[in-house]
Amino acid sequence: MKPFTFKTVLITGVILAAIVWLLPTFFNCWPHKKINLGLDLQGGMHLVLEVQNIKAVEAEVERTIQEIKKQLRKEGVKHLGISRLKDNSILAKFQGDENKSGFETVLSQNFENLITQKPQTDNNIITYKLALPEEEADRIKKMATEQALETIRNRIDEFGVSEPDIRIQGGDRILIQLPGIKDPERAKDLIGKTAQLTFRLVDDDVDVNLAINGTPPIGDEILYQNKYNPNSGTSTKIPFLIKKRVLLDGSLLTDARVEFDQFQQPQVGIEFNRKGARIFDRITGENIQKRLAIVLDNSVYSAPVIQDRIAGGKARITGSFTLNEAKDLAIALRAGSLPAPVKIIEERTVGPTLGADSIRTGLISMIVGGLLVILLMVTYYKKAGLIADLALIINIILIGGGLAAFQATLTLPGIAGIILTIGMAVDANVIIFERIREELRSGKTPLASVIAGFDRATLTILDANVTTIIAALVLYQYGTGPIKGFAVTLCLGIIASLFTALVLSKNILVFTLKNKQVSKLSI
Repeated sequence: MKPFTFKTVLITGVILAAIVWLLPTFFNCWPHKKINLGLDLQGGMHLVLEVQNIKAVEAEVERTIQEIKKQLRKEGVKHLGISRLKDNSILAKFQGDENKSGFETVLSQNFENLITQKPQTDNNIITYKLALPEEEADRIKKMATEQALETIRNRIDEFGVSEPDIRIQGGDRILIQLPGIKDPERAKDLIGKTAQLTFRLVDDDVDVNLAINGTPPIGDEILYQNKYNPNSGTSTKIPFLIKKRVLLDGSLLTDARVEFDQFQQPQVGIEFNRKGARIFDRITGENIQKRLAIVLDNSVYSAPVIQDRIAGGKARITGSFTLNEAKDLAIALRAGSLPAPVKIIEERTVGPTLGADSIRTGLISMIVGGLLVILLMVTYYKKAGLIADLALIINIILIGGGLAAFQATLTLPGIAGIILTIGMAVDANVIIFERIREELRSGKTPLASVIAGFDRATLTILDANVTTIIAALVLYQYGTGPIKGFAVTLCLGIIASLFTALVLSKNILVFTLKNKQVSKLSI
């Protein structure tokens, strides 16, 4: 028999490739990635967020109201008030047939998707009740959850967490697992930051203190700036009377980055796209000597006086930032604002000590189970059992190499999956060896018995393993976290078991029998 056949080279290549991928997990020998450890093994944070997607519907209704008012102004139609009700319907009031007719024309031409109830008339005041279609409201809620998922994923990617698990759970929940996270509070702040950036004018025509003690003028609201004093360590809230009308928002941002002022204090520099730059240029040109408030999540960060027209679409957000706060704000702005607020409804933190204990106990159980199997195979199948044990060790190497090559995440249930595949690999060898024994008892030579035994056992082994791998693929598709980790190692283990049992073991046995010309097989 030739020492180097195509099959031998292929087997050797597969084993060497697995070793190459696996080595960096134990030695820093070259810059390949290590096996990623799951949350339960290296510690980290587990969060379940609830997306307040009804807020996205409310925001859409408010936008619709502003568009209706804009179209009515354009057509010269007067109204007595258009507002959003608690059930997210729109109430519009008019007086006179001319305004009634004009409103209905605007609706039919621009807002035909709105559901309009029959108008009610009382004391010559005509009242309309409008609503978004239920299908449209459901679509907005679904999109809000999906957009929140993408925004959070972008933020976490920039935050630098290795192998995060982020997925939608149910209709309005997002599951987040962050292995190896070292600053859970900072991560929570970044994830939950709505990051809705707006530019609005400060109303300096009215005394803010009078507005606080009384009622803010129509079209204004009171917002606060948190001013931190580093010397005393205290913060004070400074009130501002801010116009509700948004002149520019963060949807037109193209970049946000950390910069430093002349005193080396961190600030966030922002840059708008071409459309945003044109709007910013116009806003600053029309409002010279007025204060422009930079509002983030209903908090005033700064309200500088516009000294001159600002071209180029660049601005700065200043405040009493630490460097990490400035970095996180820049990340949140670059990733985009959340379409709706999120609420943490479940939180678990797994410490690295617990993770280390899990690894130790998992490895101990795998080593003990493996040694018992090896001892049993050598005792029962003698020298053939040694070949099965060698295949078993290579099987584990192949699983580890596969985890590293595909950058899969190893979890504690994943270790259980490896232990299970050890048993399945042994089961395959038991079937093969029993078939070989039957062939030997029928009087065939050792080489003929080995070839016939493998041929007879192959179909049985394939049937059993293919059905198991189908189940594992279903678990991977529909499972979460630990279940998915179990499915990954189970799939890799089955493939490795088939390779070592049907290819590697057969090749070693046939090679040994053909070269040594033995007349008796130790099995």
